[in-house]
Amino acid sequence: MQATPELEIARNLPRAGCSIEEARRYTRWLATHHYENFNVVSWLLPRRLHHHFYNVYAYCRWADDLGDEVPDPQKALKLIDAWDEELQNMYRGNPSHPVFVALAGTVRELDIPIDPFRDLLIAFRHDQTVHRYENWQAVLDYCRYSANPVGRLVLYLTGYRDPARQALSDATCTALQLANFWQDVDRDLEKGRIYIPLDLLRENALTADDVVARRFDERFVKVMKELIVRTRALFSQGAPLARQVSAEIRIDIELFTKGGLAVLDGIEAAGYDTLHHRPAIGRATQIRLLGGAILERCMSWLWPADSNGASSPQNRSSQNGPSQNTSQNSPPQNTTGIAGPHA
Repeated sequence: MQATPELEIARNLPRAGCSIEEARRYTRWLATHHYENFNVVSWLLPRRLHHHFYNVYAYCRWADDLGDEVPDPQKALKLIDAWDEELQNMYRGNPSHPVFVALAGTVRELDIPIDPFRDLLIAFRHDQTVHRYENWQAVLDYCRYSANPVGRLVLYLTGYRDPARQALSDATCTALQLANFWQDVDRDLEKGRIYIPLDLLRENALTADDVVARRFDERFVKVMKELIVRTRALFSQGAPLARQVSAEIRIDIELFTKGGLAVLDGIEAAGYDTLHHRPAIGRATQIRLLGGAILERCMSWLWPADSNGASSPQNRSSQNGPSQNTSQNSPPQNTTGIAGPHA
């Protein structure tokens, strides 16, 4: 893979084919220095999962930056293709890039299929050529590749691989992506992108040119109100997931959902004008959300399972949970095809 001086995250990158220890140090550095919420999230996560999350985060962050931080779309497409080839080489048992050297052990140990990793790349390729979306379904189709794979990767990391939980995760991740879109209208315009469905604009006597010109009036307010209603419905659709996973990760899922809803609340509180301003979650709200999550974590230590026992790790398999063997003495069966002596 060619050098990428455009990317700030390439700083501190070890050499190709480095040791696993070097690779893991890099993914940890990347996650804890370039993701403002990761220190909080990782504090809530079980310690045994930390390095796995670091490795998956590093993959996603690199793929995202190759698509978003390289100014030339043609070069970006070539780099994404090269990243895809690095991914496939890892699944063939020949990782080279430090991120894949670290990720290989995670994929092998937790038996993660290649699909969600490759699906993300579809979205990043899409970003290079498509900057408008005709209708709501087109936006949802984009989220199918840009957001939903991340949630599925989290489920794989935490031992869940059944379609029912994946569907709930998809709803939550799509809602989070949409909340980000409506919050970042101004920022996305700077990149030439509009994620607001064009047909919804037309229904309210607006055009993409009006959005580019940042014409804010009651028409735009009506558009944002409709988008927020639809997005809240998706959050509600995915909400049951938090009660269908173990207590040790339930709080993290609820925290992300509450954070997404807080973004929508912020848009409403700001009068829906995301053409000129990016509503941010205030410090007081962040503290309140984190405080609630910590309180719930403490409560989960006392009452680790709900009335159906769905949150109890030992009950996962009996409730359409992970198909892998969760016995402490028997590691998950490796079906990825990745071979090698390293864990």
